[in-house]
Amino acid sequence: MAIHAEGLVAIVIFYMLILVVGIWAAWKNKNSGVGAGGERSESIMVGGRDIGLFVGGFTMTATWVGGGYINGTAEYVYLPDYGLAWAQAPFGYALSLVVGGLFFAKPMRSRGYVTMLDPFQQIYGKRMGGLLFIPALMGEIFWSAAILSALGATLSVIVDININMSVVISALIAIFYTLVGGLYSVAYTDVVQLFCIFLGLWISVPFALSHPAVSDITVSAKEAIYQSPWLGKIDPEDKWLWADNFCLLMLGGIPWQVYFQRVLSASSATYAQVLSFLAAFGCLVMAVPSVLIGAIGASTDWNQTTYGSLAPKDKDESDMILPIVLQHLCPSYVSFFGLGAVSAAVMSSADSSILSASSMFARNIYQLAFRQSASDREIVWVMRLTIFVFGALATAMALLTGSVYGLWYLSSDLVYVIIFPQLLSVLFVKGTNTYGSVAGYVFGMLLRIGGGEPYLKLPPFIFYPGWVTQTKVHHLTGDVEYFVQQRFPFKTMSMSASFLANVGFSYLTKYLFESGMWSHKYDFLDAVVSKHSKEIMDKATLVSNHDNIILSEMAPVKQALGASLAGTFINTEVLSDDGVSSPEDFHNEK
Repeated sequence: MAIHAEGLVAIVIFYMLILVVGIWAAWKNKNSGVGAGGERSESIMVGGRDIGLFVGGFTMTATWVGGGYINGTAEYVYLPDYGLAWAQAPFGYALSLVVGGLFFAKPMRSRGYVTMLDPFQQIYGKRMGGLLFIPALMGEIFWSAAILSALGATLSVIVDININMSVVISALIAIFYTLVGGLYSVAYTDVVQLFCIFLGLWISVPFALSHPAVSDITVSAKEAIYQSPWLGKIDPEDKWLWADNFCLLMLGGIPWQVYFQRVLSASSATYAQVLSFLAAFGCLVMAVPSVLIGAIGASTDWNQTTYGSLAPKDKDESDMILPIVLQHLCPSYVSFFGLGAVSAAVMSSADSSILSASSMFARNIYQLAFRQSASDREIVWVMRLTIFVFGALATAMALLTGSVYGLWYLSSDLVYVIIFPQLLSVLFVKGTNTYGSVAGYVFGMLLRIGGGEPYLKLPPFIFYPGWVTQTKVHHLTGDVEYFVQQRFPFKTMSMSASFLANVGFSYLTKYLFESGMWSHKYDFLDAVVSKHSKEIMDKATLVSNHDNIILSEMAPVKQALGASLAGTFINTEVLSDDGVSSPEDFHNEK
């Protein structure tokens, strides 16, 4: 195996730069958010809530502009049957950030939550919070594994080094600086990584465009030269499938802890909204070089390059079009800049997802569900342990699991059809309860899994209207694979059904219990009759050590920061931009 010395030097320099910046950020902000009764664990999770516009805008953009984003955008523009029309991620995620900024950032930040799961546990209880943690955790871990896997393949294309070694080293560096500095290290390294992505890809584009094997991309956009036009088209029979996938990106991109971690770390609710809008613009800008690289790949006569006589699409390597363009259409010293961009994109997403997963586990599972009396130091060590465990798990999956992208697709769909309608309900619908939440969870999961998942070779047991059997030919082996494609927008339908089930069952159980048609003793989830039980994480739980909650304890109280559970769900310093101090007040309004 040939080892490209220049490439290794470029990677070592880049990784050392990221590591130094991460350690410096941890040292610079080691006491931020800890003084005046603050807690170290909360500082690690949300950075002391003092992330400004500059760093905040970069870190929120970098969270979306990851390895899957830049590689996937280039791949879809390049693919003959798709093209730019099907490269939905740039506009889908940009609109996701706009919608999140308009409707979700302000209520979440103004109520001073620490993680995305806080409002669920406050209204629906500890057990329901634990159930909702499962799809959220799956999404973060599988996403990290998928992009680490992509990184290994990318590095092996350009530098020709061992895939396993490159994945392990990249993961170890991301885990190390996340362990040391938490959100501060993640945010500051995101600034460096985003610069590297931008510069690395833009430096490569002019060289690739000027290669003699590349035709005019403005001509190949509309005319078939070496393959069908790269602008692509949406066939009438695929319009609902296209719309379903776009809604998945736009709305399913909101209920992720990586997003709300940035929202909740902003210095104010207004800043949280502005960060979302800045990141939306950043996502569109950062997609431009990927679109151009995909167009360049579609406009290239690969027989005139060092790649070989067959095009990447004919070798089943379309997903690697970005590193292939860097390797074979750019000088070696330029391709190494692009390599730094790809590895930067991967690390900027992997560290965020690992931190998000560990934050939710340490706070919402360990502390709030099992150890409410846990000290701040104990929570910090649980976070550090889970950062390492989740990072190791994602790395192992990247190395050992062949269907990691399929797992991520399915888990991201579950985030969309389960968590998004629950978030809508808990923030904007009065009177929803745990029974409705469980019903919505089950409905959404069954309807989504029932549609199958071709990437996992998971056959459907629900055949929605318009389904067709498609064939996929593996060019290298000649194998033909048959799978069912659901053209009906069943993902969005599943999400809507989950939302309606939540609302419908909540009001039904509320009516049955309060009218006396069902005995109060059957309220086994303590969701209607015993609304203020120990299971529901209400305001009384936060300020009372008594086992029996009396009505007077439900009056508003002034909390002191720094107590074991003080500020568990509500930060009094930031209440309340919208006139509602918590979802409880909203849900209990008459």
